Amino acid sequence: MHTSIQVGRYLVSPLTRPVGSGRYEASVSIRSGSGRATHDRVLRLNNVFDSREEAADHARAQGLAYIGAPPARAAHRSTFEE
Repeated sequence: MHTSIQVGRYLVSPLTRPVGSGRYEASVSIRSGSGRATHDRVLRLNNVFDSREEAADHARAQGLAYIGAPPARAAHRSTFEE
């Protein structure tokens, strides 16, 4: 399970997927707006990680950096399972 983080109008959600040999790739979804005005940008990150947790942490940090939010300001919103 990964934790999505709500920061202002943005919802930052880390995504991971196995790539074989016990390693994982990371992506991050950055969503804003609601209804028909919803925008969702998904960034694929180039690094490969030894664990799902490392990949999710990296994705979360990159998403927060993308929106210009320091990690301490973020509040956990919800969890989801892949």
